[in-house]
Amino acid sequence: MSGSSSAAPAPSPSDFFQHRHRHHGGMMHMTFFWGKNTEVLFDGWPGTSLTMYWVCLAAIFAFSALSEWISRCGVMKAGPATFGGGIVQTVVYTVRAGLSYLIMLAVMSFNGGVFLAAMAGFGLGFMIFGSRAFKDTAGNHTHTDVQSHC
Repeated sequence: MSGSSSAAPAPSPSDFFQHRHRHHGGMMHMTFFWGKNTEVLFDGWPGTSLTMYWVCLAAIFAFSALSEWISRCGVMKAGPATFGGGIVQTVVYTVRAGLSYLIMLAVMSFNGGVFLAAMAGFGLGFMIFGSRAFKDTAGNHTHTDVQSHC
């Protein structure tokens, strides 16, 4: 036979660096860790900048609180049965589900700060939009429980 081989060409050094960078030295974190050097949702974001890490935490916090608001806003409550109302409910539900999945994927970065920002956002969002803390129930003498979707 001939002396030529059909082996694949060797990867370039830049391919190796990108692979190592993307997977933190060959392995992704599978346990919680603390620190600003992380990747959340997008390749290279927030990177190694402390400012961008705080922006990331603020965004996760805001999206978590927004998700709680959307799940408890008036559009999601029952109303008259109309096709247009059903479309609006469906769009709002889809946006809320998308936000929830993005937050879940962010938490799957296993960064402790991202996890705490998400939980704080959900907690504050619930306290403001879902709990009795900011509702005027003085005129209502009926027993009201926290709204449940179960």
